Amino acid sequence: MTNGWGPVEKDRSNGEAGAGDGGPITLNGATHAKGLGAHAPSDIRYALGGACATFSADVGVDDEVGTGGRVVFRVWADGVKLYDSGAMTGATAPKQVSVSVATKNELRLVVTNGGDGDGGDHADWANARVVCSS
Repeated sequence: MTNGWGPVEKDRSNGEAGAGDGGPITLNGATHAKGLGAHAPSDIRYALGGACATFSADVGVDDEVGTGGRVVFRVWADGVKLYDSGAMTGATAPKQVSVSVATKNELRLVVTNGGDGDGGDHADWANARVVCSS
């Protein structure tokens, strides 16, 4: 994976340059115990092996940056774009993502900087989950 500032954080927002320095994932006043905290530009990849059914998440710019930041969330599977959030800022309400990844081998979670630089681009994949067969 790649991340625009420090590492992608598991179950935390993106903090500074160090691992584990983010706060709670918070979107529109709601705190989420699970998810990924990234910073644009980021590219997170998972091998699915064709054994999974869906990917779901609530996406948005973390409340810690106020109304700042400007990002675009994209979900790709096997080189095909499955979801594009459009430009989102800290003032944009979170959006729900739910896409089929049935028979797909690779899932990519991508965040771009929205075209205005990367200041405040704390991008949360809240409650991110992949449902796979057992």
